[in-house]
Amino acid sequence: MTVALLILAKRWVLEILLLLGVAVPTMAFSAPDAAPASNTLDLRGWLQRIQLAASKGNYQGTLVFSAAGTMSSSRVWHYSVGEHTYEQMEALDGRQQRIARHNDTVHTLWPQKRIAVIEKRETLGAWSTTPQAIESLALDHYEMRREADGRVAGRDAAVFVLEPRDPLRYKQRLWADRATGLILRADVIAPGSGAAAPQVLESTAFSEVAIGVRPQPEIVTQSLLGARAPDGWRVMRPQQQRTALEAEGWALAAPVSGFKLAGCVRRGMDTVGDEEPVLQAVFSDGLTRVSVFVEAYRAQRARSETLAQYGAMATMAQRRGEYWITAVGDVPPATLKLFLAALERKRP
Repeated sequence: MTVALLILAKRWVLEILLLLGVAVPTMAFSAPDAAPASNTLDLRGWLQRIQLAASKGNYQGTLVFSAAGTMSSSRVWHYSVGEHTYEQMEALDGRQQRIARHNDTVHTLWPQKRIAVIEKRETLGAWSTTPQAIESLALDHYEMRREADGRVAGRDAAVFVLEPRDPLRYKQRLWADRATGLILRADVIAPGSGAAAPQVLESTAFSEVAIGVRPQPEIVTQSLLGARAPDGWRVMRPQQQRTALEAEGWALAAPVSGFKLAGCVRRGMDTVGDEEPVLQAVFSDGLTRVSVFVEAYRAQRARSETLAQYGAMATMAQRRGEYWITAVGDVPPATLKLFLAALERKRP
């Protein structure tokens, strides 16, 4: 998944919807010359600051996400207390929704419908209110360069562009807080867009933010449902277990350039009464992630093979014999096609 947040929440929620069988609405680069060593060291220093700010920072604010002519906003809280991480995101418009996380426990709540999804999530699928940390691996697949400084939410920001070295990923522009490294804004830019007037596929930015605030973990913990859910609430508890593609009888016949398998889990979807779990494999290029889901095909839940896009996120689904395969990621549709074409069943 990309640095643009869905933020991470947008992405994670849509993955859950796909697993629940809910329909998702549709909606040539040359390798640059190597950067000077001193510049590369400076960029890697910034990557470390961005990573530290995303994982250990204490901040709260309002995020605005825009894509495909629509806009939404959310209130976010992020606190780090010792070895504990507390995060919460609450939608300020549209359907009521609140996502709260304490370490690896994530609660997604829809108060109007009195539905809650509670799960333990592996690191590879962790949800965060912040842009994910950029791994140094990304510099193998993107040229990162510094642009003129800017301002976001009243704070001075260093502006960076990550230019893809091939057409399998999108260009991104990031505004990092100069004082802390926290990403204040992230734009995903369509291929072929000029520097003067780039076509932004989606943008996420703080409209206001307070950094270095006193941690208030109680704001998050009060949203977490206890061992016993309130009367009238439907609680779903999907389980997951780390596994390997090969152990599940699958493999990529050909690697998708730049993407490495970050992890694989088998997710039990007792939320919809399914006896068989859903397999999720996550691939990363250090900046962007692609999730590939494999589940049993069921005629009673037959869906059309689809290609959908909302902002930068594309979704592609197709039937493969007795299986239904879905690929999701902030990448061009052609990249998802490569993943679906390469996935092979090695044994029944």
